[in-house]
Amino acid sequence: MLGQITAPQLQQRLARGDAIILLDVRELEEVAVARLPNVVHIPMGDIPGRIHELDPDAETVVICHHGIRSANVAQFLAHHDFTCVLNLSGGVDAWSLLVDPTVPRY
Repeated sequence: MLGQITAPQLQQRLARGDAIILLDVRELEEVAVARLPNVVHIPMGDIPGRIHELDPDAETVVICHHGIRSANVAQFLAHHDFTCVLNLSGGVDAWSLLVDPTVPRY
């Protein structure tokens, strides 16, 4: 399954304790500016070589700055037999605007 999730929906799912892998595909410099807790960080360009580090059966939400790179990675994972991949619509920027204003915008 390949789909989208909004920042508020993700917040609700995390608050419920749902088992979700948060995969941040931004560059290290971006993660240093604005970081979400409990993420697996693998930059987008490293995904093909590090795909074995991810569980294809785990529900995975892919995160980037605005949701474009993460959408590409989510599609890549779905094409590599990941069973449930969601893109965080609007990315970290939407998380900051809609969920947690303490996460810096950049």
